[in-house]
Amino acid sequence: MLLVSAVLTTASTGPALAEHGGDDTSILTFQFENDFFGGSDGQFSHGTRIAWMSPENHVPEWAIRFADWVPRFDVARSKRIVYSLGQSMFTPNDLERSDLIVGDRPYAGWLYGGLGLVSVGDHSLDNLEINVGVIGPASFAEQTQKAWHELFDFRRPEGWDNQLHNEPGIQFNFERKWRAWETFSVDRIGGDITPHMGIGLGNVLTQGAVGVTLRLGEGLPNDYGPPRIRPSLPGSDYFVSRGNFGWYLFVGAEGRAVARNIFLDGNTFRDSHSVDKKNFVADFQAGLVVFIGGARIAYTHVLRTKEFDAQDKPGQFGALSVSFRF
Repeated sequence: MLLVSAVLTTASTGPALAEHGGDDTSILTFQFENDFFGGSDGQFSHGTRIAWMSPENHVPEWAIRFADWVPRFDVARSKRIVYSLGQSMFTPNDLERSDLIVGDRPYAGWLYGGLGLVSVGDHSLDNLEINVGVIGPASFAEQTQKAWHELFDFRRPEGWDNQLHNEPGIQFNFERKWRAWETFSVDRIGGDITPHMGIGLGNVLTQGAVGVTLRLGEGLPNDYGPPRIRPSLPGSDYFVSRGNFGWYLFVGAEGRAVARNIFLDGNTFRDSHSVDKKNFVADFQAGLVVFIGGARIAYTHVLRTKEFDAQDKPGQFGALSVSFRF
């Protein structure tokens, strides 16, 4: 709570804020992703994230100066800063084995804090983010998963003694989404196509990504898709509220060229368990977004192709997010 308080204080009273004006509401987002929704318990196992997005143009000048160094990031448009906290965990399929499972992925946890800058235009959105944290026992992923499984009487995970070692992690991400084509609009129902591209750099993930999302429903201009926990198709913490109710269905696909994934390649500076990862991975997703007043509720179901050579089947999980404007 002290960290969250400090973040909010810095955002509202920190030095040299950019020009104010425009939308004066903040956005608070809670995310929960788990393979329970996919009927399994392995590979990507669980992720949680909480994020606070500032009012429009309440952004420290140092953040804008930094973003100005990033090629193609548009600092001239409406801007919001984002502070986030998150935890993700990855496990092999057989949780009941306590020995090292050589042919399956390592146990791994990732605890991080994030700082992001979002630039929003009429037809595109840029998202620049840096996450800093720790992989290994210091991520508390073992304690989190065991407590969760005990609470709901799931299988107790027995192999966390074999998890990746402690290692500081840093992850830089840049994404751009275009609301490029509105396919049709009949009364209040419309459809659009939103391509995206992105790059990730760091000892956690180094990759490039391209993809597209198709949407059908009411309230499409409200956002650029629901937020997701990385690695994933990008959405955004950003959304606006137009009217008391809106909704849309969506499907999307993304292809990623992966140079490094610490959760498969193992520790950077120490020997650890690892597997032979696949350099090309794809996500396919579908879901529903509902807007009710100043709230956005979204569910996404994700199918992820095999991430390493010995993986027996694709991964599958669900993602739930709730966002509030205030």
